Amino acid sequence: MVRQQPVPCPDCSGAGHLLLHLSNPFQPGSHIAMISALMPTFKRVDLAFEHGQGACLYTADGRRFLDFGAGIAVSSLGHGHEGLVKAIAEQAARVMHVSNLYRIPQAEKLADRLVAHSFADSVFFCNSGAEANEGMVKMIRKTQAGRGHPERTRIICCNGAFHGRTLAMIAATGNPAYLEGFGAPVEGFDHVPFNNMNALRAAITPETAGIMIEPIQGETGIKQADPQFMTGLRQVCDEFGLILALDEVQTGMGRTGKLFAHEWYGVTPDVISVAKGIAGGFPMGAILASEEVAASMGAGSHGTTFGGNPLACAAGNAVLDVILADGFLDEVAQKGTMLGSELAALVHNHPRVFELARGRGLMWGLKCRMPVAQVQAQVMAEGLLTVTAGENVLRLLPPLVVTQEDCREACAILSQAARALEAQEDATSDNKTNSRTESQA
Repeated sequence: MVRQQPVPCPDCSGAGHLLLHLSNPFQPGSHIAMISALMPTFKRVDLAFEHGQGACLYTADGRRFLDFGAGIAVSSLGHGHEGLVKAIAEQAARVMHVSNLYRIPQAEKLADRLVAHSFADSVFFCNSGAEANEGMVKMIRKTQAGRGHPERTRIICCNGAFHGRTLAMIAATGNPAYLEGFGAPVEGFDHVPFNNMNALRAAITPETAGIMIEPIQGETGIKQADPQFMTGLRQVCDEFGLILALDEVQTGMGRTGKLFAHEWYGVTPDVISVAKGIAGGFPMGAILASEEVAASMGAGSHGTTFGGNPLACAAGNAVLDVILADGFLDEVAQKGTMLGSELAALVHNHPRVFELARGRGLMWGLKCRMPVAQVQAQVMAEGLLTVTAGENVLRLLPPLVVTQEDCREACAILSQAARALEAQEDATSDNKTNSRTESQA
């Protein structure tokens, strides 16, 4: 039996795997399916990093990339941060995990600090943003049941949202692309246009329990909630007895220049979800809740195996040591303002490539005129890592410790990439013109 080169299977078009054909006289045409040991759920770029420092990542062959993706807004302190590395290493050497059957001093400290610097009265720790959002929905329903309204189970969400990849959260997200192939969507979620208070009010029924939205929609291309819409959310929740839940998975932990993005609006939620940058790259999520919402969750009503373990909370406390330091969040806001100005100039100078820039703090989107995948590839070839989003938007989500010099370098790379794309477009146009001329001759 001799193995030959894998070739696409002619009988399994679109199945996402290769076939290894075997030369066997007793089984003509026999083959076995070949698939990566890692499930093909991601379209991974053929690029691997060996180490990082600050806002930069390096490949094994020494190539340097400026990281303006930060693991999709996760690496809040960048790479190789001395304080974070030290905290993780020291805690790992003592005890990593003990379970929530026992007190965890590191979790108590982190919860106390989050409560002290937010609207919340109590915190639940988990492992990811999707878990935090799942738990948040449970808390909304449980609170309404505690108020004597067990019939109130439905949650109003907004079109263009992204709340995670679990079965319930893809239903909350409502994107048909994420729902396809997974059967009937989980019941209990109603969707309205983002920033449309009239539509939201019209969607409220006697079964509505709460409203769950992102202050800035990242997946759809960095779309901010209007101030009047955010203010109206609090008013409508008070009017109808609903729970206001904010998904701050991407916007929280200093990303916008405030600890949480809702602070910019002067609106107090009942419960929020947090993850991504909370532990600087260590897997962690959290739900921050008011006393009423938190008190509805008695012993046994929710749980987690790994959430809030000593190692995760040591990382979370190390991140807060930096984020809560005097002046740090103000600097994030200042760097964001500077980056926004640079991006506006970039759009002005390259209107064939970019249409507009929008964002807040260190969470920006460049709406492209050219296909965003093409723009991202060229930008990466020039040494800048970014993230794509909906509506043909290129997301820029650098570490919070990024410097102004880093931001200027990123914009210079974007400009260089734009010039290369414009030159390619010109060359293509010239070739088409020459081809037409030759054909007419």
